[in-house]
Amino acid sequence: MTRLLVTGGCGFIGSNFIHHILRTRRDWSLVNVDKLSYAGNLENLAEIQNDPRYWFVRADIADREQMTALASEGIDVIVNFAAETHVDRSILDPAFFIRNNVLGTESLLWAAKENRVARFVQISTDEVYGSLGPTGKFTEDSPLRPNNPYAASKAAADLLCRAFQHTYGLAVIITRCSNNYGPYQFPEKVIPVCISNALADRPLPLYGDGLNVRDWIYVEDHCRAIEAVIERGQPGEVYNIGSNQEMTNLELMRTILRVLGKPESLIQFVKDRPGHDRRYAMDSTRIQRELGWRPRVGFEEGIRRTVEWYQTHQDWLARVKSGAYREYYRQHYIERHGLKE
Repeated sequence: MTRLLVTGGCGFIGSNFIHHILRTRRDWSLVNVDKLSYAGNLENLAEIQNDPRYWFVRADIADREQMTALASEGIDVIVNFAAETHVDRSILDPAFFIRNNVLGTESLLWAAKENRVARFVQISTDEVYGSLGPTGKFTEDSPLRPNNPYAASKAAADLLCRAFQHTYGLAVIITRCSNNYGPYQFPEKVIPVCISNALADRPLPLYGDGLNVRDWIYVEDHCRAIEAVIERGQPGEVYNIGSNQEMTNLELMRTILRVLGKPESLIQFVKDRPGHDRRYAMDSTRIQRELGWRPRVGFEEGIRRTVEWYQTHQDWLARVKSGAYREYYRQHYIERHGLKE
């Protein structure tokens, strides 16, 4: 049986990945390591908490001694989802991002090296490439040009992965994915913010002119891509993951409002954030050609699934939005950007 150590498994993409693997791979087992910061939610995995192939350990990935001990327990693959991911938070205070995204990754790489873990998969982001003009796409050979503290911390982690591959011979693979959406996404990201606010007939905050472009991928497609990388990816390689579904943030909000049957008048333009990249787009030719992966879920289908999930999980949403998130929303959107209550 293949044994995975999954970090950040109580977060959005990590929890979806765990659900996917336990649903599709009877011969794989998982150890989930998460320190349960504000965006980590054990409730995301309540359905599988009694599965004998699943174990949860509350721990900090920056604790090298504990990570080394965990990796010694018959781990075949480490998949590192654990990260601080919200750009706006990184602008307010980069220190947490450096600690968790850089030092945490180094701790895991060391643990993998010390225990001769067969494969290390680093879950990165398209943001490490910076911003595109109106045409073209990022390839795996595009230079790293991060434009905000979050992206810089992820680029630094990617470079550490490369260094461990070349210096110690660790079998590291890096994946860089476009913007994800789907169930269990914490409501500080644009799609769950929009769905949550629209359901309550509250304003939808839209940065700048709303014409920043992103390539959107349904989280289940991303999970299938990571599974393919674990099985068939080549050590030392980088794999871009995208779905070729670009749209402006304004188009995105209009689509969500249309699906919910809400008026476009709910959109409220707010001051643009610093270092806001204009456009991301991913060339996924390599992973499609070499590993046989393809995205399956189109945006219209995916956003309808996502909206329906939030509509039927409003108790989950209410619990997640209490406490620390509520205070962040007040400070960032209402006080800083003047969003109406």
